[in-house]
Amino acid sequence: MTFWNRLFKPRNRGDLRPQRLDYLNEALALERQGDFDAALTSYRLALRDDPADIRVLQNIAIAFSKADQYDEAIRYYRKALDIDSTLMGAHYGLAFLLIKRGETEAAAIHLQAFLNNPPRDAEAQKWIDHAQHTLQEIGYVEGV
Repeated sequence: MTFWNRLFKPRNRGDLRPQRLDYLNEALALERQGDFDAALTSYRLALRDDPADIRVLQNIAIAFSKADQYDEAIRYYRKALDIDSTLMGAHYGLAFLLIKRGETEAAAIHLQAFLNNPPRDAEAQKWIDHAQHTLQEIGYVEGV
């Protein structure tokens, strides 16, 4: 379309719209390559489209964990749990980050939340066993 036509001819609004990038898939690919800074940028762009997207929030937390930025990871897991307190993956991930910080009581609460409604897929048992073993290691007794 020439300059003249762009100025004066009626056009379909869709003609000049930039295509929406799939920031989430881009971020996942970058994370698989080990480029956590670029992945986090793409995740943040994905979050702009929907600030309450729990999938993006959890993926940001995971990327921050892999980049050894635990405080930020904890912050994003908590944001996800503020939106949906039943996110078992967020409880699980947050628990182990809290253990790294020495916050075993808070970690035990999240591990117990995970165990109260664990995932039901074929791979879940190893995560359930790990959570139970960790609770025993930190000396957690339910109801105390």
